[in-house]
Amino acid sequence: MADPDATARRRAPRVLVVDDEMHLRLFIKAVFESAGYETAAARDGDEGLRRAREFRPDLVSLDLMMPGQGGIRLLTELRRDPELAAVKVLVVSAVEGGTFDHSLALLSAGPGPAPAPPEGYVEKPPTPQALLEAARRILNQPGDD
Repeated sequence: MADPDATARRRAPRVLVVDDEMHLRLFIKAVFESAGYETAAARDGDEGLRRAREFRPDLVSLDLMMPGQGGIRLLTELRRDPELAAVKVLVVSAVEGGTFDHSLALLSAGPGPAPAPPEGYVEKPPTPQALLEAARRILNQPGDD
């Protein structure tokens, strides 16, 4: 009899790419697909939340500055949803890392619990190597050493 847990372990990791810039969304998606990941994409936070519920990603590649529901709000929604709280998040943004950390600190000072920080951060424009190294580290996967 087949072991369903073994099948789940063998499947390619799923990455949801959320970015409002089509060329970057397609680039990041292609980088992950070429490395063997299963991918889906969304153009904003609202669509990203819907796709996350449907696609059940292992990792969300998340832009911060988007129209509508932005990246920090989507991060908050992911962390507060019991079915999505364990999804790992890799922020891919033109917002400098220190500015992003400051935004998270402001959220922590606000009402209610602050969202857990993302597991990784890559500054735009991302290189394929930076994206894949961050994803492998976050998902505890071996590299191509």
